Amino acid sequence: MRLRRKPWARPELAACPFFVDTPRELLGRWHAQFGNGAPLYVELGCGKGGFLAEAVLRYPEANFLGVDIKSEVLVLAKRKVEQSLAGVQRGAGRVRLTAVNIERIGEVLNMEDRCERIYINFCNPWPKKKSQKHRLTHPRQLESYKLFLPVGGEIHFKTDHDGLFEDTLGYFAECGYEVTEICRDVPAGEGIETEHERMFRADGIPIKRAVAKRAR
Repeated sequence: MRLRRKPWARPELAACPFFVDTPRELLGRWHAQFGNGAPLYVELGCGKGGFLAEAVLRYPEANFLGVDIKSEVLVLAKRKVEQSLAGVQRGAGRVRLTAVNIERIGEVLNMEDRCERIYINFCNPWPKKKSQKHRLTHPRQLESYKLFLPVGGEIHFKTDHDGLFEDTLGYFAECGYEVTEICRDVPAGEGIETEHERMFRADGIPIKRAVAKRAR
């Protein structure tokens, strides 16, 4: 579903202390943004921020960068993070949001920005053959993540789409990622449930999850 343009979104984000408006200027310097020496976890396609807002509470030992292309969704993510962290001392200091076309993520992150974990939750499955190159788990994307995901770093992937899931398992193998966890029907209440997950589960659609570690 396309979100309507919201003229107030950009001004609200501009006033947000954890929104980064010029991410390319921080290439190689993201860890300095946080200044606490904690590992960096990145959610690609963070959408409205339901996962991110809960993850930053569940993993207090990590910093989080949420990436999406649309300010209309990032402003909703900003609000959810603020609500989640209300009363948490210095919690927002462990979060950054930024707007980037993920197909060009290498312009924003490199190995100086070493990321220990990437989350990809319910991305567009792009089912048509001619469009599959746009998948966030397509081999060309998995290779680009190696610019900032070191050997041993993990990708945590969730989807409702059978074809995307099975293809992604093949993409991981093709690109030198070792799949360490596969679940084709994630039990309700296990892990962080996103809005999409709850919606698909209500429709009786099994949720698929895989964890892959960069092996080379």
